Amino acid sequence: MASRGERFKQAAVKAARTARKWAQNAAREADRLLKEAQKRAKTDERQRRIKAALRRTGQVLKAAGRAAIVAGVAAGIASARADSRKRKKKKR
Repeated sequence: MASRGERFKQAAVKAARTARKWAQNAAREADRLLKEAQKRAKTDERQRRIKAALRRTGQVLKAAGRAAIVAGVAAGIASARADSRKRKKKKR
């Protein structure tokens, strides 16, 4: 059974991986959006596609931001716990 500190570290790593994955998705979506915008939206259909792409990009970026925040919080908690355990061991 993993110790509490190890579980927190694993959670921080998992959250960081998730954040990286969402950031990669956001980059891909932004590239798609750029390509779509470069087509010069002259027709209604293209305008609709651009609006849909913008909405999707916004959703992906929101999710990536949330994942990054969670990863940061989990890493901070894991670090604080690891430091407090080291200090307790030194006092003994």
